[in-house]
Amino acid sequence: MNKKEFKERFFALLEEEVNDFSPLEKVKAIRDFLVEYEKEIDYDTSNKGNEWTDDELKVVLSFAPTKENCIKLAKAFKRGYGSIEQIYRWAVISDKDLKNSERKDDKFINQIKRVYKEMGWRA
Repeated sequence: MNKKEFKERFFALLEEEVNDFSPLEKVKAIRDFLVEYEKEIDYDTSNKGNEWTDDELKVVLSFAPTKENCIKLAKAFKRGYGSIEQIYRWAVISDKDLKNSERKDDKFINQIKRVYKEMGWRA
């Protein structure tokens, strides 16, 4: 199948009725499906396991924590999708919850929290 045929089949599929979805609901569903699909694609994760710099964390934390942004940032930094998602989670963990956690002395979590606060964000 060539690109033109693929596009035609794709648009024909979009014209199908789907459980009373409006056109906007279809577009949202398609975006969600594309995110699921893209998460499964093998892309370069050669930086996986390497330490993060403060500047890299600032870039990650400057984006909204959406699935689309997690994929975009994982590709850009050659990291796993889950590592980006985890940065967002650790950034917003409350200091109280972190102090009561077994990971309270984790160097990476504390780096994320420090950078997050430097950026002026509050959990």
